[in-house]
Amino acid sequence: MSSFSDFRLLSSLQTTLDEKGLVTPTEIQDKTIPALLEGRSIVGVSETGSGKTLAYALPVLHYLKSLEYAKNPVLEDSQPRALVIVPTRELGEQVSKVFKPFTHTTRLRVRTVLGGTTLEVAKRNIQGPFEVLVATPGRLVKLLERRLVNFSDVRMLIFDEADQMLDAGFLPDANKIVDACPKERQMALFSATVSPKVQELMNKLFKDAEVVKSKGSNRLVATLNTVNKPIADGKRFPILEKLLTEKVKGGTLIFTNTREQCDKLALELTNTGRACAIYRGEMDKVERRSNLKSFRDGDIDLLISTDLASRGLDVEHVGRVINYHMPQQMESYIHRVGRTARAGRTGVVINFVTERDHPILSQLDGIAARGSVRK
Repeated sequence: MSSFSDFRLLSSLQTTLDEKGLVTPTEIQDKTIPALLEGRSIVGVSETGSGKTLAYALPVLHYLKSLEYAKNPVLEDSQPRALVIVPTRELGEQVSKVFKPFTHTTRLRVRTVLGGTTLEVAKRNIQGPFEVLVATPGRLVKLLERRLVNFSDVRMLIFDEADQMLDAGFLPDANKIVDACPKERQMALFSATVSPKVQELMNKLFKDAEVVKSKGSNRLVATLNTVNKPIADGKRFPILEKLLTEKVKGGTLIFTNTREQCDKLALELTNTGRACAIYRGEMDKVERRSNLKSFRDGDIDLLISTDLASRGLDVEHVGRVINYHMPQQMESYIHRVGRTARAGRTGVVINFVTERDHPILSQLDGIAARGSVRK
């Protein structure tokens, strides 16, 4: 396929694509959209920032609107026809934003049930008839157990960012959701990497699915420039201070390995008069969302995080990622650096490297052929 118009999507969807200036699909979109439009179940593995959400959003909306045109609209309350399961509230909000422009022309309804909201809010969100439900597993299972939502008419079930979801221990909830849906539903799983737990889910629920991998999956994108900074005697902060005096286009996302490291670094930066925000687990969810919004809006250009921010979050203006502490797993590294150089844009990752980081550097040398790496 050379353009979205070749997919023969409904005119209402094509109109929105034209308005948004979207002409050429990404590799993962080109490989998965035709299969999903034909009703096949798929597993899509592609690097972060490659457009996986739109890869399933378009087929979902095309199919559901086609049912409506065939005089088979959704009439029952709290009975969606498509489920999109996401690991976090923040990702759920992003997915909803991808769907939203297309709902203006299709008039299809997308609702959310996400962690961090009260049960009363969740109950209000699923009242009345609607077509698509974007949900986190834990919150959704609670509604299911209370019989507040009905999955008997689900036609499409999508797991997005499956590696993050399953790493967080959501496999039992995922199984409950699948079991509550009709056996003949169409299924899709999207992931940036295939962890052992994702492979387990694939073996159990996606045995007959078509597996599609982009050429860049588990590799670094060509627009990412990597710089390795040797750290001696644990003296990281002076090097960071110098780096932060250098101008960079867009915000800077700094990763640490633990919540304690995150808080310590934020305090050190604040004490030098530099504005920054924290994004990590075990903090007030309202504060965490507020910090992310400030970073997204450009009010703060420095966000310090644990791996909580490494997967799924799409912040357009991240120009630089700094691994203040290198992760131990290559999967975590790929997710972290995937926060920049997204959708064809350029980006920089700076790694603070000690002697104990040599094993992951050796792995990095093997996957960095498409990126530029320098000392």
